[in-house]
Amino acid sequence: MDRKKLIIIGGGIFALLILAASFLLFRSGGDFSRRDNTFRLAREYIEKGEYQRALDLMDKLLIDNPEDHEARSLRDEAIEGKRLAELHRADGSALTAEDIARLLEEFRESRNSNNGSLSLADIERILAARDVSLGSMGGAGGIARQENSLADSEAQSTAAEAQAAEAAAEERRRAEAEELAKASAAVQARMREVNDLVARGKSSIARNDFKAAKEAFAEAVSKIPQGEIRFEAQKLADISDAWYEGFSRNGNTSLGNEAAGNAVQAAQDSIKKDPSLALAQYTLGRVFRDRSRWNDASTAFKEAFRLDPHNYLYSYELGRSEFRGGQYNDARSAFESTVRLNSQFEPAWYNLGGTYSALKRPSDALSAYQKAAALKSDYAAAWREIGRIYSTREDYARAAENYARALQYNPKDLASLRDLGYAQSQLGQNSAAEASFTQALAADPDDVQTNDNMALVKISLQKYKEAVEYAKKAAAAAPANERYAYTLGLACEKAGDIDGAISAYKVSAARNPRYVRPRINLGLLYLDNGFPNEALNYLMEACRAEPANFEVNNNLGNVYVRMENWPQAVECYERALTAQPGNIIARMNLARAYVGERNLSRAKEVYLEILRLAPNNYDALFELGKTCAGMGDGESAKRYLAALLEKNPGHSGKAEAEKILTSL
Repeated sequence: MDRKKLIIIGGGIFALLILAASFLLFRSGGDFSRRDNTFRLAREYIEKGEYQRALDLMDKLLIDNPEDHEARSLRDEAIEGKRLAELHRADGSALTAEDIARLLEEFRESRNSNNGSLSLADIERILAARDVSLGSMGGAGGIARQENSLADSEAQSTAAEAQAAEAAAEERRRAEAEELAKASAAVQARMREVNDLVARGKSSIARNDFKAAKEAFAEAVSKIPQGEIRFEAQKLADISDAWYEGFSRNGNTSLGNEAAGNAVQAAQDSIKKDPSLALAQYTLGRVFRDRSRWNDASTAFKEAFRLDPHNYLYSYELGRSEFRGGQYNDARSAFESTVRLNSQFEPAWYNLGGTYSALKRPSDALSAYQKAAALKSDYAAAWREIGRIYSTREDYARAAENYARALQYNPKDLASLRDLGYAQSQLGQNSAAEASFTQALAADPDDVQTNDNMALVKISLQKYKEAVEYAKKAAAAAPANERYAYTLGLACEKAGDIDGAISAYKVSAARNPRYVRPRINLGLLYLDNGFPNEALNYLMEACRAEPANFEVNNNLGNVYVRMENWPQAVECYERALTAQPGNIIARMNLARAYVGERNLSRAKEVYLEILRLAPNNYDALFELGKTCAGMGDGESAKRYLAALLEKNPGHSGKAEAEKILTSL
């Protein structure tokens, strides 16, 4: 019996050495995940200048996992973008959206060596490329006209502007009629002459003949009848509105800047004459809004709404400015006032939805977006946002349905197309996702995120060579982005280009010392190719970054198995199980490590645990029988191995099980 026991133990250890090569590994894969979608959405918000919304998303990830250094990295980028945007607002808007994008790219490239913010010198250098100096950021200089609607480029914001212009014109006509009716015949004649001069000035502005416009307006003001203070205030407000149109038409040009300054001056003069006129405040608010001076715009729109609390457009513009200024609760209140005043005004419902989203009230946001879509069935942006809410709930079927509806009404909405591709990938509809991303890339072939997403879909479809091409394009377009370099490494690895994979993973790892994914896969590539020391180095780096990471600890255990360092292997597998207590693979690896350590009684306990969790795990049953034989517990070994042969006669260990049974 002793001789038989020695043979069995020896055979068990020999089998273990074979098993060491087959310990189950965990590569860091390229599948889409909720976390990946959160990062993708946050980057989209950063690209659109919605830095606070990106911060909210990253904060949520960091609350769940404070050691998520990738989330910290993107959070820092959003913080820097918000800081630059604040500088942009405070100093007269000399920093355009393009400038901020370039500065953030520099911030990403330098963040490994510079943990602070970009310096003034960095900003000066970017601006110098387009001959703009920070010294010229005051006053009317450097105005950059921007689309400020939360409804992106939807026509709803244009429609709101048209309604506002008509409302303002109607207010002017009504007020002028009242003033004329009260005046004497002689005064009425002078008022009509003033009106004609103002009309002439407006025509001159339409021709961009600002010199003639100034002359006409100056003459008009000089001919206003003495003592007609309200009429004078009305005409100044009218003139301010006319100059705003000149600014709106010319944008960020010398003419546009001149018109903006004149609009502000005329509005302020009107307010001094009669502070009860809402129109002057409204025009002032529009100028500040278009300069992205959100606090000033909010102040003006708030006053306009106070003076005319029944004008839903005033509260609407107030809400938009407060939202852009990050005052989400105030924006919510303003938009709620708008929909109370005009429940049929769908842009207000849409923007209220965006505000609820910013306030992390997704159910309210969904309801608001649905009301916008109910009022205007072809409201593509509303359908897209509805899809996004379902996507965050991981209800990808409904998400895809709503993205498709958005595309039905706006086939050129690339955001919906890209989001549809993501939802399809989550549903396992990779061919459909491939088609969506193909269509998106046909419209914008250089979009970095879409190229990266396409690479991941191609990997899922096992089109590895095609995946490499898309991944190369994304990685080349954003060389500072560790995630794109990682995708390239994954695609190369799948395509069999191990050298290319190692090179790309190393680039990804160098971009972010805390990014574990490339380090996991580098570790496994080196382990697979017989370089356990190199594998250990990369996996230890990953472990220092995320000591509780399941994949890191499981794979570290595998490296220690290869080195036959069984105590360290046991320690790593136990840490892996702390991260994922129900993971059967890690539990199998732990049991095998105990066998390697010759702690057979503990190995037996773990195998029994596995069988309690997964009664049909025949590998565990097979190895439990061998372990019992190695312990000298022949009766238990017979019971377990006989059960294996009865339940799974085709098991790969059948011959070995029969041999052990014969020897008992």
